[in-house]
Amino acid sequence: MNPIVTVPNAVLTTPAKPVTAFDKQLARLIADMKKTLLATKSPKGVGLAAPQIGEAYRVFITRPNEKSKIRVFINPEIISRQGETDGVPERNNKLEGCLSIPKIWGKVKRSQSLTLRYQDETGKTHKEEFTGFLATIIQHETDHINGILFTQRVLEQQGKLYQGTKDKEGKEVLEEISI
Repeated sequence: MNPIVTVPNAVLTTPAKPVTAFDKQLARLIADMKKTLLATKSPKGVGLAAPQIGEAYRVFITRPNEKSKIRVFINPEIISRQGETDGVPERNNKLEGCLSIPKIWGKVKRSQSLTLRYQDETGKTHKEEFTGFLATIIQHETDHINGILFTQRVLEQQGKLYQGTKDKEGKEVLEEISI
């Protein structure tokens, strides 16, 4: 398991390098990413990009829920998009967060569905369509490997950012942040 890199680390805002060798080093990186994602607790992570553990490679993994098998995406490229969401599908509050920006949340409009071209751990190329929550995760993680954080998307869309805090009774509440 590796520690999760948090802002303002430059690896998070620098476009990652393509993977060219499908070797033991890549297998070790993916194994480290899986251990790190499985160890996230509060909040539970649903995706993790290599830059989030300090590795500037175009690799990310997804796990939309605890029953899901972890999927690996290498050198992903979104080749088409359809529709638009009003924040995160399948979530009541519609807010997106990030393990690299703890306790900060915001609503991001993303495509409802997309077609992704990517490679698997062996280097084989796949083309697949994704919808709903998984499509949102893929867009968030693709942004990561392109050096874009979700907070930048919120600001581009003139949305609001929120910070997790506790109220007088000790309950978790969201408070709008002024920028």
